[in-house]
Amino acid sequence: MKKLGIVGGTGPESTVDYYQSIISKYQEKAGSSEDLPELLINSINMYKIFSLLEANQTEGLADYLTESVRTLEKAGADFVVLTANTAHIVFDKVQERVNVPMISIVEETYNRTEELGLGKIGLLGTKFTMENDFFQKPFHAGAKTIVVPEPEEQQYFHEKIVSELEKGVVEEGTKKDFLELAAKMVERDGIEGLILGCTELPLIFKPEDLEIPQLNTTEIHVKKIIEVMFDEG
Repeated sequence: MKKLGIVGGTGPESTVDYYQSIISKYQEKAGSSEDLPELLINSINMYKIFSLLEANQTEGLADYLTESVRTLEKAGADFVVLTANTAHIVFDKVQERVNVPMISIVEETYNRTEELGLGKIGLLGTKFTMENDFFQKPFHAGAKTIVVPEPEEQQYFHEKIVSELEKGVVEEGTKKDFLELAAKMVERDGIEGLILGCTELPLIFKPEDLEIPQLNTTEIHVKKIIEVMFDEG
């Protein structure tokens, strides 16, 4: 059984969600509630990530995440995941600097849109995820269209993620605003599906809230993680 290494704390709420989801899906796959996976968690500081990105220090971020992955590699992880969409801004740089294989949340989300046959997809997340093109590259390469909110909408969305969701706070007013924005993107932009491109967004968005498919990036990531853990190759 392959041993998983998790770079967590980005933020803490999503790390807990990852851990619980991995345990649940692992036991489901193993067919036993008394079977548990062996995994490693290196919890780092999400606010340092935000500070580095605010200062446009992507090299510094790559160094920080590379160090965290190497710690897991030295501890015996067979593969590693970053439990945040925003951290994937430097995913390729980090993968180039370490020996242990990593699973990209972006690539797995793209694969899911292929399975669903979606061509025009909305993307919500932190401003770093929405402003940068790291999430959009594979979609453009696959002749798909990614739509993000207007700049002022992005700023409001980002502020609520950082001040509320990253701390596990779900305000009814915020949920209402987020759902209204998603509905606007369906009507205004013609999106066929919506990527929840921040691992805290499932705290707000529930499957019954929208009539279009929601791509829960945590759920998609965990599904692939379980496949790799059980892969004997």
